[in-house]
Amino acid sequence: MRTLNLGILAHVDAGKTSLTERLLHAAGVIDEIGSVDDGNTQTDSMALERQRGITIKSAVVSFAIDDITVNLIDTPGHPDFIAEVERVLSVLDGAVLVISAVEGVQAQTRVLMRVLQRLRIPTLIFVNKIDRGGAQYDSLLRSIADKLTRAIVPMGRADGLGNRSADYVPFDAADDGFTTALVDLLAEHDEAFLAAYVDNEKAVSYPRLYGELAAQTKRALVHPVFFGSAITGAGVDSLITGVKELLPAVEGEVDGPVSGTVFKVERGPAGEKIAYVRLFSGTVRTRERLRLGRGESEKITAISVFDRGGALRRDSVGAGRIGKLWGLGDIRIGDTIGAQPGSPASQHFFAPPTLETVVVPVRPADRGALYVALSQLAEQDPLINLRQDEIRQETSVHLYGEVQKEVIEATLAEEFGLAVTFRETTTIHVERPVGAGEAVEFIAKAPNPFLATVGLRIEPAPIGSGVEFRLGVELGSMPLTFFKAVEETVRETLQQGIHGWQVIDCAVTMTHSGYWPRQSHMHGTFDKSMSSTAGDFRYLTPLILMDALKLAGTTVHEPIHRFRLDIPEDVLGSILPILVRLRATVLTTAVQANGSTYVLEGEIPAAQVHGLERQLPSLTSGEGVLESAFDHYQQVHGETPTRARWDHNPLDRKEYLLHVVRRV
Repeated sequence: MRTLNLGILAHVDAGKTSLTERLLHAAGVIDEIGSVDDGNTQTDSMALERQRGITIKSAVVSFAIDDITVNLIDTPGHPDFIAEVERVLSVLDGAVLVISAVEGVQAQTRVLMRVLQRLRIPTLIFVNKIDRGGAQYDSLLRSIADKLTRAIVPMGRADGLGNRSADYVPFDAADDGFTTALVDLLAEHDEAFLAAYVDNEKAVSYPRLYGELAAQTKRALVHPVFFGSAITGAGVDSLITGVKELLPAVEGEVDGPVSGTVFKVERGPAGEKIAYVRLFSGTVRTRERLRLGRGESEKITAISVFDRGGALRRDSVGAGRIGKLWGLGDIRIGDTIGAQPGSPASQHFFAPPTLETVVVPVRPADRGALYVALSQLAEQDPLINLRQDEIRQETSVHLYGEVQKEVIEATLAEEFGLAVTFRETTTIHVERPVGAGEAVEFIAKAPNPFLATVGLRIEPAPIGSGVEFRLGVELGSMPLTFFKAVEETVRETLQQGIHGWQVIDCAVTMTHSGYWPRQSHMHGTFDKSMSSTAGDFRYLTPLILMDALKLAGTTVHEPIHRFRLDIPEDVLGSILPILVRLRATVLTTAVQANGSTYVLEGEIPAAQVHGLERQLPSLTSGEGVLESAFDHYQQVHGETPTRARWDHNPLDRKEYLLHVVRRV
């Protein structure tokens, strides 16, 4: 049986979850369609999801279309939970992008479509809510072509827009306008097809035309558009046919080498970890040991496979399927199992969070329990980047937006019984080295108190390269564990630079190394005072690295968003001065085809985006539309922002040694 792993994506409130309910009902999986408003849908299981009527965590449900098993993944639509969408992209064979017929193309819709196109994920477009007042057809198709992609073709027409009786009528071979539009679109991407049509247009039959549409859709070259209503069911049968015939179901190589991706981790009733895995190749069985991409090997204790509406216990899960695996205690989101999948979707596609806040327990005695609870939440969403300040006894998390605060607060209260508040949200900056710096300290030579020789050079690296650790000494010059200790400590230390921000885009080279071999007393007992340990290298490395970094110097950079702002023509004069005050730079200004709307595109500091969002409704009488996304980091000019350190501060040698040598 073939399998199709299908993502449902959309801007919040476009109707993703309602469409999921309708598809499950049409497939016979559920007898009654749940309501987002009533909080009884299949995929919104969190209490907060049911209360707010939004999807926060991705959920998997399964149904069959003839000989195809569809694993349908309902994803969040709110931009604050974009990381959850990112993880789903790594396991998709195809997608349905849902657009509201009333609200049209929205900011998040455009972000999602850009990513789907970049990853070449085959995508159908479903225009939902044709039964609602204000529903559009022709104007919405133009908007999709202008704002998303011109490679679209409507697969039918919507009748009775805005009424409960609104219906969808699919086109067929008898619709000359449809076949002509189809030929024009398909010919743009296939010269052989164009030549055959020009040579003899009657020789290109409708079945061949439809077959070419399916082939180009599966290659993510074109995007068929369906209209309908998830509430009334109009057009859903046609969408199901499109999913079956136009998207690429796969029959995986079950006998091949094991290769898969972990895209979700949750905890069961007993606190055990459960990993959601998309298997690209091979078969995983219970009681066998599974090699993780990080080199570890763990034993699978139980498996569930998504099939016919639920996750059913099985002895194995094969290629193409999604399974839930028990027994992987150290598993993390983003881990690979077996061989690395060849899909480009195994990378990160959305920007990292640019905001952070401190989580404060209402009861000071809950500090320890709070850290444990947040650690478990970080397993499910590693991009919150949990950080513990042991000196101030504070815990901070990274955020995409303010709504995430509500989710964290509600989750901690409901699942862990912890009441918390939050400090003011601040912007996350980064540091980059300006030049090269080098430092070294030798074993048994003042002022080095550790039994280790470490020399390090730090220098700038290309933008986007992260941190690269290189060896400028022979690998065999000392035990591998000592080299690992240095590299791990380098990466950990660079989480805080000279000004307290993470240091990125740099190369660190180990220029000197040395150690004292293991020494023992005459009775064979190990003498730590005469023998180097990994701890010596871990304690010395921060001092050397920070000395080198001070010589190199760093500059602080703030996150910059790329924005698009659609505003009425008559408010342009009042908007521009406000953008200037918010330190935004307008790069292009264009007039929409209707002549009454201006489109401004440019850059704005991430710290100012929320302020613009707050002011926009009143400035534009509710008609302004802002779309923004992280684009790059830009050097801060003027006063340099700093962040308080949470370590023992290797920039201050005396203070650092006061704490560290005591441990030794």
